[in-house]
Amino acid sequence: MLTVRMRSLCAATMLTLATSVAPAFAGKSDDTLRVAMAEEILNLDYNYTTKREYIILAQLTDATLFNINPQTAEVEPSVAKSYEFVDDTTLDVVLRDDVTFHDGSKLTAEDVAYTYNWINSPDSESNANGVVERWLDNAEVTGPNTVRFHLKSVYPLVLRDMGARIMLRKAGSYDANGEIDRDAMASDLIGAGPYKVVSFEPGTELVLERYDGYFGDKPEISKIVVRNLPDIGTQQAELMSGGVDWMFKVPLDLAESLGATPMAEHLSGPDLRVGFLVLDAAGYTDEDGPLTNVLVRRAINHALNTPEMAKFLIGGSAEAIHTACHPAQFGCDQSVTAYPYDPDKARALLAEAGYENGFPLELWAYRDKAASEAIASDLKAVGIDVNLRYVKLQSLNQARAQREIPAYFGTWGSGGTADTAAIARIHFSDSDRNLSGDAELEKTVLAAEQTNDPAERKALYSEALGHIADQAYWAPLFSYSANYLVSPDLDFPLDPDGLPRLQNAHWK
Repeated sequence: MLTVRMRSLCAATMLTLATSVAPAFAGKSDDTLRVAMAEEILNLDYNYTTKREYIILAQLTDATLFNINPQTAEVEPSVAKSYEFVDDTTLDVVLRDDVTFHDGSKLTAEDVAYTYNWINSPDSESNANGVVERWLDNAEVTGPNTVRFHLKSVYPLVLRDMGARIMLRKAGSYDANGEIDRDAMASDLIGAGPYKVVSFEPGTELVLERYDGYFGDKPEISKIVVRNLPDIGTQQAELMSGGVDWMFKVPLDLAESLGATPMAEHLSGPDLRVGFLVLDAAGYTDEDGPLTNVLVRRAINHALNTPEMAKFLIGGSAEAIHTACHPAQFGCDQSVTAYPYDPDKARALLAEAGYENGFPLELWAYRDKAASEAIASDLKAVGIDVNLRYVKLQSLNQARAQREIPAYFGTWGSGGTADTAAIARIHFSDSDRNLSGDAELEKTVLAAEQTNDPAERKALYSEALGHIADQAYWAPLFSYSANYLVSPDLDFPLDPDGLPRLQNAHWK
């Protein structure tokens, strides 16, 4: 309660400030969009980074072979002009002939093949290697504007991976003169996207300028300045004074308070991130423990008031979910078994399982403390003696890898990929995140990635998700909502996949 009260006081204070400070938005007057990010920006090369902030920046500075249409979730050509699967494991790509890098050099087939072969190489140590090495054998230049990709096996997400993860680089970028330099693009980035880097002071400020030679639709705003401002209060003060035009990951109560003033507009949109409770059904922590009993796991599902959590703790467009995936993802079958909030049913199931007086449960969590406490409270209300261990993510990851966690509250954003594969693969195949111990389920999940037939993939995911729900391996909780505060002068469209695309912003 103290935390909630302090947040409310902070919101009230900011509201008072907002009504007493005169507007001073300068972004529109000098056509410069000023962006605030709390996370330190230290490396501009998304091939070597992972966080959401770097994805946002890569959308501005880089180009990929394909794009993913956020409205339809369909993969569309970008640097690639066209493509053809010669067979299930051979992909031919024809490139546009009008793409240039920010230094003015033309993008060639050699550049594309080099990028993919480099990232696929163990020498690269790229963060994108785990994506590519799953399916790529090698990339081969077959003509001035053509590249052939030899796949290791059938892989239906190859185009999606190309569109979401692999930023194209000039040949030799990372190993010029035979010397490996994995940080070659970290500061002095040469991309092919709609904006080019003008200056970069790691951890402080990044200045981007519209690239006139960009091959695609050119953004309307000519300049973007990204400022690292770790403190949310500082970000809001800057927004009110005109030093910032855009901020994200804003706490709901603060976003609503400032959004109610003339100083800022609160935008709330969907996000592919979902929250869930993972239960040790396999008995890794206790081979005869309560969580190995399906009735107990179903009771836990019934005990959780997920609609109220979504509405009051996450807010915005967040919704309760009952599947082990996001409803917007391809293959996320919504017809599977649901467990409506019903504490009495939960108590009855616990009694039927032999736990009429409950049992002790160590519940781990690392984020969204209010939601974590709500989960613990709901479970305690049906008789489960919960010990909530709220820790850093690194501690949770280490304990999970050592099979020391009986239950944890986790979230997953699927990397913005609107396909059930992006969540099912890591949580129900060969991963320490998979606490089901269900070998047949793992086979079904992986089988969905071994066919290019969409109907067959859907059927396999329906089978897998139905089994997960029936066995209550998870307690699905809610989808997330993205909260933004923006200048009243800024028109910032929100996309269904929850990924902010600053290149689509424009002034009103």
